[in-house]
Amino acid sequence: MGVILKATDLLKRQHREVRGLFKVAKKAKPAGRREAMKTIAANLSAHMQIEEDIFYPAVKALDTKKVLELVPEAYEEHHVVALVLQELPSVDPDDERFEAKMTVLAELIEHHVKEEEEEMFSSAQRLGAERLAELGASMKDSYDEVLAGNGRKR
Repeated sequence: MGVILKATDLLKRQHREVRGLFKVAKKAKPAGRREAMKTIAANLSAHMQIEEDIFYPAVKALDTKKVLELVPEAYEEHHVVALVLQELPSVDPDDERFEAKMTVLAELIEHHVKEEEEEMFSSAQRLGAERLAELGASMKDSYDEVLAGNGRKR
């Protein structure tokens, strides 16, 4: 068994991975754009699922004014990301709208990540290291299952 990451560290790692995937997609030739988009969509969907199913409920249970504002906003940001992800497969990678949608998606993700890492994660520290490690292990297992096709689909 590998090192168990705290939930916040796991999510930060996934945020960096998605940033890297967007850079790859941006540099891809038109023929590789669709595949890059599929990889981004799979990773984002699994990431959003573990946040919604495991992380956000745990953070919301802290019941502070801050998290009671941040968590519903995060769910809504996920909803918008899911709408863009739903539209992308029907857009031709050679169409100018494809690059525009990918740019908007990357900007949405960047905004979401900044809020999570700067605001929500600091609140999440109140859960304690042990609870964050438990959540991290559960989230990692769930993420791997979703990517393998065994989890609930968004």
